[in-house]
Amino acid sequence: MPTTLYPLLNAVHDPADLRRLPRADLKALAAELRAFMIDSVAKTGGHLSSNLGTVELTVALHRVFNTPHDRLVWDVGHQTYPHKILTGRRERMASLRQLGGLSGFPQRAESLYDTFGTAHSSTSISAALGMALAAKRKGEERHAVAIIGDGAMTAGMAFEALNNGGVADCNLLVILNDNDMSISPPVGALNRYLAQLMSGQFYAAAKNVGKSVLKNAPPLLELAKRLEQQAKGMVVPATLFEKFGFNYIGPIDGHDLDSLIPTLENIKSLKGPQFLHVVTKKGQGYKMAEVDPIAYHGPGKFDPAVGLMAPTTPPKQTFTQVFGDWLCDMAAHDPRLVAITPAMREGSGMVEFHRRFPERYYDVGIAEQHAVTFAAGMACEGVKPVVAIYSTFLQRGYDQLIHDVALQNLPVVFALDRAGLVGADGATHAGAYDIAFVRCIPNMAMACPADERECRQLLSTAFAQDQPVAVRYPRGVGVGMAPLESLEGLPFGKGEIRRVGQTHASAPRIAILAFGTLLYPALHAAQAFDATVVNMRWAKPLDVELLLEVAANHDALVTLEEGTIMGGAGSAVLEALNAAGVLRPVLQLGLSDVFIEHGDPAKLLALQGLDAAGIEKSISARFGLPALPRENP
Repeated sequence: MPTTLYPLLNAVHDPADLRRLPRADLKALAAELRAFMIDSVAKTGGHLSSNLGTVELTVALHRVFNTPHDRLVWDVGHQTYPHKILTGRRERMASLRQLGGLSGFPQRAESLYDTFGTAHSSTSISAALGMALAAKRKGEERHAVAIIGDGAMTAGMAFEALNNGGVADCNLLVILNDNDMSISPPVGALNRYLAQLMSGQFYAAAKNVGKSVLKNAPPLLELAKRLEQQAKGMVVPATLFEKFGFNYIGPIDGHDLDSLIPTLENIKSLKGPQFLHVVTKKGQGYKMAEVDPIAYHGPGKFDPAVGLMAPTTPPKQTFTQVFGDWLCDMAAHDPRLVAITPAMREGSGMVEFHRRFPERYYDVGIAEQHAVTFAAGMACEGVKPVVAIYSTFLQRGYDQLIHDVALQNLPVVFALDRAGLVGADGATHAGAYDIAFVRCIPNMAMACPADERECRQLLSTAFAQDQPVAVRYPRGVGVGMAPLESLEGLPFGKGEIRRVGQTHASAPRIAILAFGTLLYPALHAAQAFDATVVNMRWAKPLDVELLLEVAANHDALVTLEEGTIMGGAGSAVLEALNAAGVLRPVLQLGLSDVFIEHGDPAKLLALQGLDAAGIEKSISARFGLPALPRENP
């Protein structure tokens, strides 16, 4: 990195260097940090809008607090690139979200300054409170600071932590980073409450009465005008957060270092739970991100001088888009359908549905538990809810999935996006466990479409059932199998044989049972052994009739899934064979018992042995089979 381009930033190798800089240099440092970050993310892709909004706040926090002795806990982690750059990882930003490179989120194993691993929303206050009370128990003088966005404040967990933290005698500081934006636009009563109080008649009347009372005392009137800018903090949120037991301060401009640093220095000397409200702007300092912070939330590579460009060739349709199209088509066909999302309108492909069916669209905020039970309540009244939720986020509503939906056998469809590996977002967002945790629940069913066409068909099948059904599909594109325009489904709980292997006297007969999109590498690998390939389609109910037929005609079976092996679809096959008293060697292929980090999805699958070459190698090693000549393309 040229020293002439970022002279101040190049001199900061850790926060201690930042704290040694003259105070007058910090604004210039922030400007360099913002410019470097735009240039860096443009080369790698990553989260941008949210990180641009926290540049000054990050500089101020590391300036005032003695990090890493004082603990900073960042919520979600979408806003931690400035933190990474200032804590010794500047030169590694070129490896961001790449295999073997920096994570896009805080990771304890990556740096001492990453005090808590995050990526799912609304955990920061709980973690920071735990750290603060642990320090008190050990007799250590340190501060614990949680930085949480206003979008994350829609989650119940944040308020559970506030309820606990407000009565705790410890040095906890909660910073609300208020940028009026999560990933999708913020929703809910809390956001509306704050906005309405600031613009309502009571506030306006109080302001006017104050001016009329003070008009004959010009010095006091001038003071009142200056205090008016702080009225939001003194009158409105203070009432809410001080009821929790916090000392409320703010709001202050989160981009003004001359306000941030003195305020943080003053707070540092206070004892007990403190709450600082800072107002920032997503995309700050990069006009295109300021105008469209959603588009720049997680862009791929781009030219900073030009911004995001429309693709020159039409991109392949993603599974998410297949779901979005199906949702609109089914809603037009069946007026009972409603769609629910926990703050992931864009990510779940629901923008068009929201535009066309606004009265049937429900964004409940970052509240996965509520989303699941809310859907259950609607299903009780004859409505047909479709919950669009990432696989990894359904984990947060697991008790509700069991107790409120499955136990009552309510017909809720769960569209599980981001099933399997997710690439750059890594272990925190990988949908590795849904087959295992869904199939063990009574009344639940789970479909695993192999391609885009099956995805649409199996969504229709799921919607037609009078029980809860999950349909899992991966991030990104499939093989390009164009969906049919109809809403016709596929048989419930039934698979199909996609390739019939031939009998060779000199070799055992192999059948590969594929669950989901790994069907296609299975078809490729099967050529090496002239194996049969079965598209199982359903992890639950398992097509036992088809399974036993295949087992009767083959010497060995291979199960294949982009999900955890332990408790997954392969385990379901073993259980079914055992129950039927059928003994066959079974090779289970899937995700191993480790957390799989970020990287290119194809590379990650290859490292797990789940590409065609890896599948072929595993079968050959397990059954001692030489590869046969391949079929002609």
